[in-house]
Amino acid sequence: MNHRFARWLPTRESLHNNRWLRWMGPALHHPRLWHMSRKGLALGLALGIFFGLLIPVAQIPASATLAVLLRANLPVAVASTLVTNPVTFGPVYYGAYRLGRWVLHEPQLSETAAAQALETSQAEPSQAQGLRAQLAHWWTYLSTVGKPLVVGLAIVASVCGVLVYFLASLLWVLKTRWTRRRRLAQRSGATQVTGAKGDPT
Repeated sequence: MNHRFARWLPTRESLHNNRWLRWMGPALHHPRLWHMSRKGLALGLALGIFFGLLIPVAQIPASATLAVLLRANLPVAVASTLVTNPVTFGPVYYGAYRLGRWVLHEPQLSETAAAQALETSQAEPSQAQGLRAQLAHWWTYLSTVGKPLVVGLAIVASVCGVLVYFLASLLWVLKTRWTRRRRLAQRSGATQVTGAKGDPT
């Protein structure tokens, strides 16, 4: 991938050695998973952002599995799950909870419950503790904030995934057209210069 942002993507070696992806074995070698195309890029971004927003754990295995099945760009799908990180987690989940509460017409959490949910979210276990500990942590957190968060995350993840897919496709098309026009203009300019040099007048 000779694109400028390729340096920000995980390498083929790192993904092959990832403990969450090794089980897919030979499926990871399909060339379309590593090819930078309009559809592969757009679909990879959409999958990564969708799972990055939808689920709090196992985002990489989920997005990578669907990327393999749909032949999306695998490094892009994995990297874009980082849409949720320690910086964006709070605003995203709070906004999703408020959205879900508005959709479901449910009352807001009491101050005590909200404080408990915040304390639980800040005490997230590390990856070293394993997937089971992370799932237990998030089950406690989801049981505290309840259905509004789940509904809100589903809406946000779906809308953002679809929008990112079409936006990435549009930007790819515009970039391709702009590149073609620039090349045609350069060729036209070079032809005019050559013609002027060969003109006896």
